[in-house]
Amino acid sequence: MALEMKVPSPGESITEVEIAQWLVEDGDYVEKDQAIAEVDSDKATLELPAEASGVITLKAEEGDVVAVGEVVCLIDTDAAKPESDAKEDTPKEEAKEEKKEEPKAEAPKKEATYATGTPSPAANKILQEKGIKPEAVSGTGKAGRITKQDAVDAVPSMGTPGNGSRNSSSKRMSMLRRRVAERLVSVKNETAMLTTFNEVDMSKIFELRAKYKDRFRDKHGVGLGFMSFFTLAVVRALELYPDVNSMIDGDNMVTFDFKDISIAVSGPKGLMVPVIRNAETLTFRGVESEVKRLATRARDGQITVDEMTGGTFTITNGGVFGSMMSTPIINPPQSAILGMHNIVERPIVRDGAIAIAPMMYLALSYDHRIIDGRESVGFLVAVKEAIEDPVELLMDGNIERALEL
Repeated sequence: MALEMKVPSPGESITEVEIAQWLVEDGDYVEKDQAIAEVDSDKATLELPAEASGVITLKAEEGDVVAVGEVVCLIDTDAAKPESDAKEDTPKEEAKEEKKEEPKAEAPKKEATYATGTPSPAANKILQEKGIKPEAVSGTGKAGRITKQDAVDAVPSMGTPGNGSRNSSSKRMSMLRRRVAERLVSVKNETAMLTTFNEVDMSKIFELRAKYKDRFRDKHGVGLGFMSFFTLAVVRALELYPDVNSMIDGDNMVTFDFKDISIAVSGPKGLMVPVIRNAETLTFRGVESEVKRLATRARDGQITVDEMTGGTFTITNGGVFGSMMSTPIINPPQSAILGMHNIVERPIVRDGAIAIAPMMYLALSYDHRIIDGRESVGFLVAVKEAIEDPVELLMDGNIERALEL
C-alpha cells in the first residue's frame, strides 16, 4: 500500500511551504515519526515527520514551493525493512611498479643584470619607496634596463589581484529569509519610523544579580538574567504609555490591554521572534523560565508558528553580539521595538563626582503615525527609571518576595 504524504498546515495563515532539505534519499526505508524533510514557511522552519514506516519515493525537489495539502512523497508501507549486512573489508594488494624518473637537465641559470630588466640602484630606491615591484615596470634603457626616469614615471597599482582566492558562491535564500527581507523593506517604506535613544546605569541590576543569582538558580532552575528586568520594565512602561502598545488597522488604532512581548532570538535559519504571552502576569521566575523555553525551542528548530504570532511589542538584544548602538526595525504589525546593547564601563557623574559605571545604550524605534514624541521619550525614560531603581519600581521594595526566594 502506497501512503500519500501531504504537506500539513503549519498555521491558518500559511498556504504554501518550500522544501528546504530532504533528510532522506529516494528509495530509503524510513521509520514512522522519523524526520524526513525540513520545510520553510514564511514564519518558521519545521520538520516533516514520516506518517508510517516503509520505502519512500520523493515527489518534490529541494527548493520546490508546494501548497499545503499537496503530495510530496509516497511511502510503501508493504515494503520489508532491509537487513543490514556486515561488509568485510578485504584489502586488495596490487603490485605497482615504481617508475624511475630520469634526472632532468637543469636549465642554465640566468644572472640578473641591468640588461634583463633589473633596476639601477637609483631606480631601485625609488621603486621601493613607491612599493612597486621591478617586474611590474618596463625598462626603456639599453636591453630593457630600468632607468631612474622609468622608476619616477611608474604608477603604483591601484588594484592588481594578489595571490588570494577570488571565488564566489551563490545559494537560494530560504523562504523565511526572503519573507523577513520583504517585511523589513515594507516597514521602512510603509511606516513613519523614528528612533529615540537613552542610556541606563546597570549598577543596581549588577548588584542584585551578584547577590541573588545563585539562590535564584538553586530555587527555580533558571538563571537571573537581564531579560526579566527589561521585560518587566517594559510592561510597566506600557501601562504608563499605552499608545506604545498599539497598532494600526486600516483607519483605526487598536490598543491592547495585555502585553505580549516578542523577544528576538538568533536561530539556525535566521531571526526568530517568539512571544511571551501576558507578560504582565509573570514574575521574574516566570519571565526567565519562558525566555529559556522559547529560546531553546527556537535554536533547536522546534518553534511553532503560533509561538511567534501575535506579539504587541518587541525586545531585541544586539548587545550579545557586541553592538554598541543601533536603530532596530519595527516588527510589523507592531508599532515599537526596544533595542538593548552591550554594557560598557564608562565614566559618569554621580552625586557631583566622577564614577565608573556599567552603562548601556537603549534605542526605541516607533511608528510616528500613532506614537508621538511625548509617548516615545516618556516610555524610554520609564524603562530607564525602572532599570536604575528596580527594587522600588519592579519589586515593590521586597526583593526576596519578588524573586520568590
